[in-house]
Amino acid sequence: MTRIAGSGVLSGMTRLSGGANMESFAFEWGEGEEVAGYVLRRAPSADYMAGRPFGHVDEAALVQAAYAAGVKAPEVVGVLEPADGMGTGYVMRRVLAEVSPAKILADPPPSLLADLGRELARIHSIPLDSVPAAIPLMDTAAALAELKSRFLSYGGDRPVIALAIKWCEDHLPAPADPVLVHGDYRMGNIMVDVDGLAAVLDWELAHKGDAHEDLAFGCMTVWRFGMLDKPAFGVGSLDDYFAAYEAAGGVTVDRTRFRFWLIYRTLWWALGCLQMGQMWRSGADPTVERVVIGRRTAEQELDLVRLLEEEAPEAERGRVLPASPDATSAPAGEPTNREIVQAVRGWIEGSIKPEAQGHAKFEAVVAMNALGIVLRDLDADVRAEDKALAEALLSGATTLAEPGLLARLRRAVLDKCAIDSPKYAALAAARAGWRG
Repeated sequence: MTRIAGSGVLSGMTRLSGGANMESFAFEWGEGEEVAGYVLRRAPSADYMAGRPFGHVDEAALVQAAYAAGVKAPEVVGVLEPADGMGTGYVMRRVLAEVSPAKILADPPPSLLADLGRELARIHSIPLDSVPAAIPLMDTAAALAELKSRFLSYGGDRPVIALAIKWCEDHLPAPADPVLVHGDYRMGNIMVDVDGLAAVLDWELAHKGDAHEDLAFGCMTVWRFGMLDKPAFGVGSLDDYFAAYEAAGGVTVDRTRFRFWLIYRTLWWALGCLQMGQMWRSGADPTVERVVIGRRTAEQELDLVRLLEEEAPEAERGRVLPASPDATSAPAGEPTNREIVQAVRGWIEGSIKPEAQGHAKFEAVVAMNALGIVLRDLDADVRAEDKALAEALLSGATTLAEPGLLARLRRAVLDKCAIDSPKYAALAAARAGWRG
């Protein structure tokens, strides 16, 4: 590894609970009054990095370029080398600030929305000649075709995803002048202190492309963490966000292009969740968190219906929803599969979780969530798959103008999300809006 300057002793190594993809460890290094905090970011396995357009060496160089350009990126101080025997990754100086979206959004500093707009404009202003050559240029049409190919490889049988792919194909925008796109600019990947935005994290999805992709991503429903009345990051209005971005030198915001990217990235994350299940099946990441995220596809399908329903005729938007399937009857006799799962979940909650610390406690909560999904699934008769309908929507043979289709899709996403993510804030909002 490119060595941290000075001699010292390593202490306090702790696994951090955040990070849906990479592992992060906090530690201290130094001696006496020279002790400082650092964070190691690394891949959970070599297989995990397979197929990525760039590795951690280039990611570290990109973060360094952003830091040098005045962006509130972490300061990279070392990059892992093969001789270290620790896989791939890099070390950053630790930033002492809040990263939890729930805590940030409960009481955001007054400047936060303006900070978010300003910082994104700074990222988009980084000269492309200072960006590592490995950082790819995104071709939107090719990227959409790749999403479609992945969807088909996963079975091609989710109607809402098929509907979104077809919509994106029909509304593909003309290419934009490329800028550096962070690719994951949202709550959960920023740090905030009392003065406002303190750091922008997680640059692994960076690429060159359309600035509107970054503008839209943090405004997705899932990344607003329940703040549905504040469409910009869960912090404020789109008008104020766009004004701050433009005032700091960002491109003039095109609302039509913004809507495309809001739908595209919601589709992208729906397929990203499905991909998590494939990663678990392949052994690339055997953690229980992977399979739980795999079931969050239902959240994005719900959001896609809410985004796309305006394409349906007014009469269809007002149609009454069909009834949900009947619940299963109460058990009798020997313990059922449901009761066995319930017993295991209760044991984790009562005996394992209270004794766990740090990342182990996080894993216990994830395991409880996984078993909760199974419990609800065992009680229901709900499936998201309908290959014939998905194929008809993907080809354009069926559209939201078909009588009753929107109502069927609404009922399907409500029932599926109630199993997989019953606490998802948009679920309650959709039930109220659709009278479901």
